[in-house]
Amino acid sequence: MLLGLIAAVMAIVTDQLSKYLVLNYVVDEYSAIALTPFFNVVRAWNTGVSFSMFNNGGMTGIVGLTVVALVIVAFLLNWLRKENSKTVQVALGLIIGGAIGNVIDRVRLGAVFDFLDFHLGGSHWPAFNAADSFICIGAMMIIVHGLWFNEKSAEEKA
Repeated sequence: MLLGLIAAVMAIVTDQLSKYLVLNYVVDEYSAIALTPFFNVVRAWNTGVSFSMFNNGGMTGIVGLTVVALVIVAFLLNWLRKENSKTVQVALGLIIGGAIGNVIDRVRLGAVFDFLDFHLGGSHWPAFNAADSFICIGAMMIIVHGLWFNEKSAEEKA
């Protein structure tokens, strides 16, 4: 469990530090910084969930999404407590840390601060942040582990 908690703390610190630096020192209110032909650093506020779904929920949306996120974190912490695989522990820690990083934004700022903007020509992927990246990486780790490295399936094959 400790490994997962360490991953969660590292994800939270990395997420909040990156948001603080970008928000306060990198981009202003109306500009974007083009770093490559396909990647910009921008200032975007997300009051919804992934990819701005359920946006504009006002205070009810902020409270509702925060409660849902905290319930999911509680479920994941319980899973982490029981998990034996170090890989899954780290993955759960990344997801937990990412979720908490975005909850901190909702409570502190009223919305999640997103700043990573990938695009191809005029088509932009919705802006996201380090917390979103940690959640996706953790989820992919669990999927890969479940598909290829699951101890139960190895026992069944023997």
